[in-house]
Amino acid sequence: MSTEMVIEHEPEIGFEVVNRVAIVTLNRPRALNALSHEMIGRLSQVFERCRTEDAVLAVVLRGAGEKAFCAGGDIRAIYESVRSDATRDKTWLQFFIDEYRLDYAIHNFEKPVVALMDGIAMGGGMGLAQGAALRIVTERTRMAMPETRIGMLPDVGATYFMGKMPLDLELYVGLTGAMLSGADAVACGLADICVPSPWLRDFVQRLETLHWDGREEAIDSLRRAFVPPANTEGHPQLEAHREQIRARFSAADGIESIVRSLQQDTPTEWSTATLAALTSNSPCMLEVTYHALLRGRQLALADCFRMELGIVYRAISEGDFLEGVRALIVDKDQRPRWEPVTLAEVHAERVQHFLASPWKGDMHPLEGLGAS
Repeated sequence: MSTEMVIEHEPEIGFEVVNRVAIVTLNRPRALNALSHEMIGRLSQVFERCRTEDAVLAVVLRGAGEKAFCAGGDIRAIYESVRSDATRDKTWLQFFIDEYRLDYAIHNFEKPVVALMDGIAMGGGMGLAQGAALRIVTERTRMAMPETRIGMLPDVGATYFMGKMPLDLELYVGLTGAMLSGADAVACGLADICVPSPWLRDFVQRLETLHWDGREEAIDSLRRAFVPPANTEGHPQLEAHREQIRARFSAADGIESIVRSLQQDTPTEWSTATLAALTSNSPCMLEVTYHALLRGRQLALADCFRMELGIVYRAISEGDFLEGVRALIVDKDQRPRWEPVTLAEVHAERVQHFLASPWKGDMHPLEGLGAS
């Protein structure tokens, strides 16, 4: 079968079609392919083009360079946008609105999407990948949702897709920002297959040899290109701590009870690191994230995005986000001044305020999301 190739050159988004498969490349390797607002807009255009073109049967989403699929959104750019928003008209909010719409579109894309999460896959990168029909990781994958460290919550649909995990694992990963290996990601249900990283270097050549029987069989053909005949996924590192995670994070009694149980443990490397993460992250956003994750398990995807946007709005406009980014990313003094300082000072009314929508009725920016 002859192969047709069309190549376009974009500064931050690469696009080519190989044998009816669109290969979309996040092309900011020096920034670990972190998403700018311009990239989100371009990706939305590319996916819409792929949706409507009969010549495209599937989409492959990958990151440029050797280090990352996508390290998330460009947090520093958002930080600077918020700080320079002298008119207080919340222009920065459009970044999240557009990002969530893109992520939702990928979750509901009519054609198979393959996400190659080789290297770092965090935050906004997870938002792009978790809607894919085939989520591929490697032994080099380093996956996390570390938003509570900067005064945010795991967003980009995380309150939905993490809700497919067992509750203890969801709370552990979502609250601590724990780093997962490729094998861990498969074990947690955040990836479908773990393949050797070198296997992905030649995937374009394998795509060229595919014979398409029709759109319905496209995902089976793609598996032949991306899943090696003999594959060993490796041993999940989380298994060594699974009982401790289950014992500490299964009961839905709140963050303070989790922290107390860890403090009462005989110290181990795992319990010490877990306790350090929980006691250094934003107390307010830990509580908000805890309740948002529980609530998200009962919500449809579109409703999760709407809930997350409201929480992000409050976290940035009146919460700990600016201080978290200052301390961890801008000044890097690692000394965030959270408000309030301790979990005991986080009042239930404050948590419910973050969980309540800032918009009345049909004024929500994502009101139409999911409408037929």
